[in-house]
Amino acid sequence: MMLGILDYGMGNLRSVQKAIQRVGSDAMIVSTPAEIQTLDKLILPGVGAFTDGIANIRQMNLEEAIRDFVAVGKPYLGICMGLQFLFDRSQEDAPNQGLSILPGRVVRFCEQRSNQRIKVPHMGWNTITWQRDDPLLVGLPQESFVYFVHSFYALPDDETVISARCDYAGAFCATVWKNNVWATQFHPEKSQQVGLHILKNFTLL
Repeated sequence: MMLGILDYGMGNLRSVQKAIQRVGSDAMIVSTPAEIQTLDKLILPGVGAFTDGIANIRQMNLEEAIRDFVAVGKPYLGICMGLQFLFDRSQEDAPNQGLSILPGRVVRFCEQRSNQRIKVPHMGWNTITWQRDDPLLVGLPQESFVYFVHSFYALPDDETVISARCDYAGAFCATVWKNNVWATQFHPEKSQQVGLHILKNFTLL
């Protein structure tokens, strides 16, 4: 199995790679369309701004390669921005077009949400509750703690792609799953044993 972590200039590449190694697998860092074609599984991590990240993906001619990888049915795991890129658009900075692999949009947390004042970004440990069975989450108890760092979250047009939610003065999308596409808004590589369990599950898909 060839598992690759996409380097598009933004993301915790080494942290993700080390976490994959800790669960007994190897992962190579890739950065070109040709390298993506050789993979059996792809992880797209991300930290920072959606605008910069999607611009880098397009400048490096990676957009079509990512879409093609997903289209042939190979497992994809998006982490944080790697989840947000899946959707049609983000309201970060200005309306920005995503990869349109899943229909929907990415919106910002309001500092006043559900009549509560919240801090933005949403940063630190919080629990997830899944809505349906998801191979990525098999073996974890409900209300497992994971680590988040984000100011934006996804609003899928089709809510059935949401496999787990998190509550931050109201529920939001924490994970998505459709066919061969999985993604987490939180960072498994920073989520200690729960995160390692999730990454292990991905290597076994």
